[in-house]
Amino acid sequence: MTSSYPSLTRALAEALVDVLWFIDGSEDEQMDQDDAVKVMEGVAHVVSTLPNDQRQELIELVGEMAAAETDRARRDFLEEFPEDFGLNDDES
Repeated sequence: MTSSYPSLTRALAEALVDVLWFIDGSEDEQMDQDDAVKVMEGVAHVVSTLPNDQRQELIELVGEMAAAETDRARRDFLEEFPEDFGLNDDES
């Protein structure tokens, strides 16, 4: 079986975005909103503490994903991802 992803990093970035996209769009009946906020804040904390080179790599991957996205709402989510999840913090 051949992977459709060029790297493990790309596969994991896409999986992470898929989970966060689901959580972001979930209604109260689907997920407790306090839990949703905790998960989103937890991810933001983890990715915002990555070393600069890893943050930049994730920003680039998410940018590639946004450029290829045909769903406008999801593309907006991807374009806002770096800012919303703290990847742009402390950049020089």
